[in-house]
Amino acid sequence: MPGTAIIGAGFAGICMAIRLRRAGIEDFTVYEKADDLGGVWRDNTYPGAGCDIPSMLYSYSFAQRADWSRVFPEQHEILRYLHECARKFGILAHLALGTEVSAARWDETAQVWRIETSRGSATARVLVSAVGQLNRPRYPDLPGLDSFAGTAFHSSRWRHDHDLNDRTVAVIGTGPSAVQFVPRIAARVRRLYLFQRSANWVVPKPDRAYGRIAHRIFRRIPPARTAVRAATYLRGETAVYWAVRGNLGARLARHAARRHLAAQIADPALRARLTPDFPIGCKRILISADFYPTLTRDNVELVTDPITEITPSGPRTAARDYPVDTLIHGTGFLATEFLRPMEIVGRDGVRLHDVWREGAAARLGMTVPRFPNLFLLYGPGTNLGHNSIIYMIESQVAYVVRRIRDGRVHEVGAAEYEADRRALAAGVAGTVFGAGCTSWYKGADGRVTTNWPWHTYRYRWATRRA
Repeated sequence: MPGTAIIGAGFAGICMAIRLRRAGIEDFTVYEKADDLGGVWRDNTYPGAGCDIPSMLYSYSFAQRADWSRVFPEQHEILRYLHECARKFGILAHLALGTEVSAARWDETAQVWRIETSRGSATARVLVSAVGQLNRPRYPDLPGLDSFAGTAFHSSRWRHDHDLNDRTVAVIGTGPSAVQFVPRIAARVRRLYLFQRSANWVVPKPDRAYGRIAHRIFRRIPPARTAVRAATYLRGETAVYWAVRGNLGARLARHAARRHLAAQIADPALRARLTPDFPIGCKRILISADFYPTLTRDNVELVTDPITEITPSGPRTAARDYPVDTLIHGTGFLATEFLRPMEIVGRDGVRLHDVWREGAAARLGMTVPRFPNLFLLYGPGTNLGHNSIIYMIESQVAYVVRRIRDGRVHEVGAAEYEADRRALAAGVAGTVFGAGCTSWYKGADGRVTTNWPWHTYRYRWATRRA
């Protein structure tokens, strides 16, 4: 019986496994439903897939690389990095790939978790969920969606076997994924209709390749890597953080975004349709150097009329039909449906999703009353709009490792849980996350349940003291 069961082999699950081994703990198993590790970086293979956090910071603090190819890494390089870490730190033998966890129930008598997987039952003293927030695709709720006669797929389930050359394509959504893949496919397709529900704030992407000199410096002078990492972190904790607080930082960020739009879109009518009507930071701020120029191509058309239905031939608005042979959903993920579709049952038979009926919450994003020895990584209230989630994950993993090492059964108190939930809601109210926009930060009732509203160092301090 493994002492710890970890669900998910993405950035959080791999980090958890590495830290357990480095703490001298070997009795753990990482359950992964797919046939490979990597999480979102395994699943999202669409053209142009990459990270909007610089590579020097979007990596583990204990496994910094000197040879990132560029400032903002693309999917294949991030996935390779995760494989390198798994090999280097010796966790491959702990992976149970192709094993999906469907349910887990706390056994009060035995003080263990009874786990059901696609390959049978298992037990563990500690259960760690590392499934994250961006793993289940969201599809648009449109009449007739299943009637489409052409080829349709979600960006996170990209159909590489479907040749887009000379195709007529409709893309639904203009979020972070679409901003990356639309410029990559526009030159290949005959016609591309991009359906936008609401505009996004887009700022320039200061990307560049790291050359041989930079690699030599990073390799021979490790403090140079640390300095770049620290500078990137501090920029997020200052300029970007104050933008999501909605004050002077927001005005400066909005000014930069407007200048970027004006510099790349000459047509005032198109520029107006691409100008958001909500505060910057309400949705995730997008970064791109080539999205706006793509919208000026002769074969690309931005459509802002709402889609009324999907017909067998393609999207339909009140004004006209858009016949296409390919339909791509760039509509993001079910980020607020934490841990679904798993069935997690705690003390006295209470179901986690019943506790979360009015919105997910957890003490520091990790623990819930009546669920002993259950720890959530990248759980409710820990997502960021201004910095690297890897920093948050490392804080959480350090917290969980300390709890595992002391050998006791841990369960957060109801009063502490409620106080934390109220404080988080009050903190979110002081940001632009809950302002007048629809975003993946919000649940069906409009409440923000995903984001941490303060500086990330405050989270690290809290997890060290708790």
